[in-house]
Amino acid sequence: MNNTALKKSSVFVKEFLEKNNLHKKDFAKMIGVTLSYVYNLIDENVPFSTRSTTLERIATVMDINPEEFTEYQIPSEVVSFEKNLLNLKDLIKENNLSALDFIKKFETKKRLEIVDILRGAHPIGIDFYELRKIGNILNMSTDEVFEMWKDEFVKYLRKGKFNTEKNKDLLDSILDCAHKTVHALYDIQ
Repeated sequence: MNNTALKKSSVFVKEFLEKNNLHKKDFAKMIGVTLSYVYNLIDENVPFSTRSTTLERIATVMDINPEEFTEYQIPSEVVSFEKNLLNLKDLIKENNLSALDFIKKFETKKRLEIVDILRGAHPIGIDFYELRKIGNILNMSTDEVFEMWKDEFVKYLRKGKFNTEKNKDLLDSILDCAHKTVHALYDIQ
């Protein structure tokens, strides 16, 4: 039986915060709630959240499955973890980082977005500058960051109804130019 099932969810979260010396204010920002809500949640002044988004964010920060909270109801929509997200999670582990350690590497205002990326609710995105920040934290080479960017960029184009097969030559040219530019810009630094 898992650790959460043996104790109340609010106690489990409180112990996590204490163990990781994580201030309730920082935790609130990471999961997208108010500080007073976190205090009330931990002090059991309000029922533990049953909102799947909040529970998934809490679980992501704690690096556990949301199903470990008895209050969690599996949502009807399926969240698929795509290749880049799974690779990202593997790289976090390979760099001996917990999810919390990784999240803390970002500025406070960016942390909620990172939590939502890690829980599969938001795409990694195609902003190379932002991907490079992730790559720097995870000791990724320029080529590794570029491959992640390329995968996300092609998905973005397909979502916008860009036919990658019919426009293969154009896409190859764009990607080749982008690859050269990325190396010219970032390999010098």
